[in-house]
Amino acid sequence: MESMLNKLKSTVTKVTADMTSAVMGNPVTREFEVGRHIASGGPGMCWRIYNGTKKSTKQEVAVFVFDKKMVEKYQKFDKDQIIESLKKGVQQLTRLRHPRLLTVQHPLEESRDCLAFCTEPVFASLSNVLGQWDNLPSPVPTDIKDYKLYDVETKYGLLQISEGLSFLHSGVKMVHGNLCLENIILNKSGAWKIMGFDFSISSINPSDAEPKYSCKEWEPNLPPLCLPNPEYLAPEYILSVSCDAASDMYSLGVVMHAVFNEGKPVLQVNKHDIFKSFSRQLDQLSRLSPTMLNKIPEEVREHVKMLLNVTPNVRPDADQMTKIPFFDDVGAVTLAYFDSLFQRDNLQKSQFYKNLPKVLPKLPKRVVVYRILPALTSEFVNPDMVPFVLPNVLLIAEECTKDEYVRLILPDLSPVFKQQEPVQASNMILLIFLQKMDLLLTKTPPEDIKNSVLPMVYRALEAPSIQIQELCLNIIPTFANLIEYPSMKNALIPRIKSACLQTSSLAVRVNSLVCLGKILEYLDKWYVIDEILPFLQQIPSREPAVLMGVLGIYKCTFSHKKLGIPKEHLAAKSLPHLVSLSIDNNLNLNQFNSFMAVIKDMLTRMEAEHKTKLEQLHSMQEQQRSMNINTSQTNQSEETKRTPSPGNQIDDVFGGSSGSAGVNGKANGNSASAPQLPRMSLTLEEKQRLAKEQEQAAKLRNQPALAPQSIKPATPSTQAKDLTSCLLNNMTSLGSLSLTSPPRPGLIQGSTISTYPSTTPMGSMASNGYNPTMGFQAGGQGMRAPGPGLYGGMATTTSTPNFGTLTHNQGSSNTPDMSALDSLFTSSKPKVSLNQMAPPKPTPGTTATPWLNQFGSAQPSQTAPMQGAPLAMGGVTSGFGMQANPFFSPQNFSQPTAAPVMNTGGGLRHSSSINNDLKDLFG
Repeated sequence: MESMLNKLKSTVTKVTADMTSAVMGNPVTREFEVGRHIASGGPGMCWRIYNGTKKSTKQEVAVFVFDKKMVEKYQKFDKDQIIESLKKGVQQLTRLRHPRLLTVQHPLEESRDCLAFCTEPVFASLSNVLGQWDNLPSPVPTDIKDYKLYDVETKYGLLQISEGLSFLHSGVKMVHGNLCLENIILNKSGAWKIMGFDFSISSINPSDAEPKYSCKEWEPNLPPLCLPNPEYLAPEYILSVSCDAASDMYSLGVVMHAVFNEGKPVLQVNKHDIFKSFSRQLDQLSRLSPTMLNKIPEEVREHVKMLLNVTPNVRPDADQMTKIPFFDDVGAVTLAYFDSLFQRDNLQKSQFYKNLPKVLPKLPKRVVVYRILPALTSEFVNPDMVPFVLPNVLLIAEECTKDEYVRLILPDLSPVFKQQEPVQASNMILLIFLQKMDLLLTKTPPEDIKNSVLPMVYRALEAPSIQIQELCLNIIPTFANLIEYPSMKNALIPRIKSACLQTSSLAVRVNSLVCLGKILEYLDKWYVIDEILPFLQQIPSREPAVLMGVLGIYKCTFSHKKLGIPKEHLAAKSLPHLVSLSIDNNLNLNQFNSFMAVIKDMLTRMEAEHKTKLEQLHSMQEQQRSMNINTSQTNQSEETKRTPSPGNQIDDVFGGSSGSAGVNGKANGNSASAPQLPRMSLTLEEKQRLAKEQEQAAKLRNQPALAPQSIKPATPSTQAKDLTSCLLNNMTSLGSLSLTSPPRPGLIQGSTISTYPSTTPMGSMASNGYNPTMGFQAGGQGMRAPGPGLYGGMATTTSTPNFGTLTHNQGSSNTPDMSALDSLFTSSKPKVSLNQMAPPKPTPGTTATPWLNQFGSAQPSQTAPMQGAPLAMGGVTSGFGMQANPFFSPQNFSQPTAAPVMNTGGGLRHSSSINNDLKDLFG
């Protein structure tokens, strides 16, 4: 692949360099831009043909260039003769002007390196087309390599050459002298043109006399470029050194033979011994065998044989050849008529253009696009002819590709889209364009549709002609799917509505409603509801056809699966309007029944939708009410429940136990048992409110459970100091207060009374740490050590509850191990194990504290079992903890005493050391 690209690059570079070096410095380059090398032609194929453009006007041209390097091998005399011969041919061509001769746009210019002149745009020479590729770029251009002549092109091309010779012989009194394939050029439209007048001979007689031509003797020593092509030369040139118009007709016969035989002439001439060659083949020409002409069409074979006759007087002249039946082909006649259009008047042209659509399908596409189309578009400058030409142009456009349409047709159509004068022609143009609107919208680029095509449609809707408005309204639905939505919404629909309201024609008004009904499917639902339906209420007409058109739009909107009418609009606007129209006196029975059928369908759907909505709202309200009742019952049961259960109490609160029904468990149960709601279409506000309610319910149901954390008990230290005796002595001494103080009420199971003054009112204490309305208060609250009178006023305070340290030993037969606390104090006193300080086992049937019932089953802990922990109003414990008490000192309890004994009244026993202890405690 890379090698191919490099080869292509080198080829392009070489060709560009050759072209630049050949043309550089030539005066032609001052006015013309020279492009790529496209073909070759002229005597000996010596002229290279380049495409080009004129710098000032951007007009396309062909640049013929002869590189003087081609003749460097010759002597100076021969070189000069070649240059002079080429100059003569171009100068003669420049002086002659005829449609069958190649038109020169810029005369010959000479520079040190080349000769150059410019002509009309050229495709190639006939010799290139028939397979002679001398002096062509490498590789040979694909369009030349694959070019095949159609029969109509061949017939009309030969007719054009005959007409060109007729002009030379009759009009100019000139013999071409070198008519051959390389001197016939095909221009860009495919027309055959004559060039190569290097050896032309003019009549030496006055113009009014019989022409007489002087012929030069053949000089075989001259360079080939200084001699005509002997294979196309009449025998009399060589044998009798004479020539006339019939000599060119012989050349025409050889050209016709070569065209039908892939470029091969009748005879192969030995150029080194041309005299003997012509003498030897003279007999062959007089007895042409049928096999030599078998490829020539039968209807022209006899004429070719006559042209090749060795006797000049037998050969038909150019005028006679133009009239032979072979050239009466319908395609050739059509092409000939186009070439003579400038001679016709408008009436003749209009008649020809009317019949042209019958002929166009019979012609090859290349001929139609490159020969007929340019002739048709040139008529657009004549406004009166546009209505006759336009149908043929659009017919050709249907056969073109989109690229061909945009490149060859659209530039000429753009001014026609905007043509408004004369009025009659403008109306006809609108009708023609509207009938071909699908073609225009399919092949025209979007930008041109927006700028040219749609403005023409809008102009048709606003045209004063009712016929044009009706046709436009009837055609719009057929191409509505090709119109962009913004253009339809902002430009097309308003004009249709305006045409319906402002026209006095019933047909236009009805067609407007029918058009709207057919294009509803391409519109947005809310645009129809906000713009189209209100427009229907503005129509003042009450003709039955108009009323049925209004009903049709309502029905289409209501029943279309993409559109539909909301029930609010049905109730407030659509149904009242339809009901008022249904009782119009102009309606007959069938029309009234049609109204009532649509009204009943609307009522039925409105009833069903609204009933479904109400049922759903009622179901939602019932569900919400049920959820509220269940939540209230759950809260009440949790507040009043005090009886401990053997199960895990923490799971009861946080829904962790499968065998219990906590708050979350009940909420989930209610949610699971909620009935499935029927589906319906709700308004946006209702959906938002429903979503908020469901979100709140989901938050209540989906509160995450707090998982207790277990803490491994520390390994008891054998060296821990036992302070049991110190603690029990102090308890015993504090209990002696009851001897000197007024009797105090017995302690209630599950509560603790502080021995010291407290700033927290007793009435503000909660029975446990769980607030039914606020949830469990986890931070900044102290927990009192349980046991009535066991530790007096001392309590262990923690900053956050640790559920892993809570124990429940009601069903346990072993006392908890408290030896882990023995290491907290010094060993200055006799050790008493904290295991001896364990609270007495509850007797069977004793009820545990309600606060503890809120948590789960017992877990091993390194601390003493905790029962009710009363809280003050502000969330502060009512007693001092062991760590929170600033007056606590183990030395105050250094005297071991007997273990405290509970009295039957629930109070502490009196001790004689109470005063000393109080002094030690309070300073």
